[in-house]
Amino acid sequence: MELRHLGAFVAVADEASFTRAASRLHIVQSAVSAAVRNLEKELAAVLFERTHHGVKLSEAGRALLPEARATLAAAAAAREAVEQVSGGLRGTVTLGILQAMRLLSLPDVLATFRSQYPHVTVEIRYAGGSPGNAERVRDGRLDLAFVSLPTRRVPGLTVTPLTREPILLAVAASHRLSTRESVDLTELRDEVFVDFPLGWGVRDANDQSFAAAGVSREVTYEINDAATVLDLVRHGLATGMIMASVVDGAPGIVLVPVRRHVPCYETSVAVPAGRRLSASATALLATIRRTVGTGDPLTS
Repeated sequence: MELRHLGAFVAVADEASFTRAASRLHIVQSAVSAAVRNLEKELAAVLFERTHHGVKLSEAGRALLPEARATLAAAAAAREAVEQVSGGLRGTVTLGILQAMRLLSLPDVLATFRSQYPHVTVEIRYAGGSPGNAERVRDGRLDLAFVSLPTRRVPGLTVTPLTREPILLAVAASHRLSTRESVDLTELRDEVFVDFPLGWGVRDANDQSFAAAGVSREVTYEINDAATVLDLVRHGLATGMIMASVVDGAPGIVLVPVRRHVPCYETSVAVPAGRRLSASATALLATIRRTVGTGDPLTS
């Protein structure tokens, strides 16, 4: 079983297209098709089903995909180990990021890493939020990723907390609660809220805290952009639940601390629990932990 055949198979699985896989691998489409055919012949199984929308994995293909990723990762780790001895660490690391990482400076992490490992390329990917990042780390499309999840124990991942910030009530300066020293979530039953979409770390933390307080709230405005969230609050159209680092002194907005059931936004870094990291990914993880400062990793 040749690595290039496995590489072509993984590329087609990721792209759901032989054409896009060929473009990604910088080879002609016929070479990708031949590689997959050779792999199917060797395994005596059909790995893809053709559809009107492209191709999708067969049952055999779905079984092969995680093993193929693991094999390619192991081969890359072996290659990096030799390169490290012969002339310094080289390779590529794919890192998943989040939008709300104000307490964590990604440029600082990357600059520190590049100064130590100038021959390693870090590819940055945004997968739509924490659930997407977690899924892509699990299946090998990302080497590691920043996440903000309702629990630190996530099947298939080792999660290390990095930063933690309380979430505050954000209201317009003219709002009835703007002069309060603190507020209880039970006082917010009748408020119109703006919040981030379901699955975002801030939204999950808010929903958990309101549920713990026994409060049902209405999220009228569901926005995936912090600037728009703040504009809606500033104009008195809604109240929000957000971190001080995101507001960052924006005019016309008052932040009021929450007394009980305080929601907190926690950023962590996630790596696969059952798959060995490449030498480059291990070095980046160490740089993140050293640069940001961490708690203890949790594996589930």
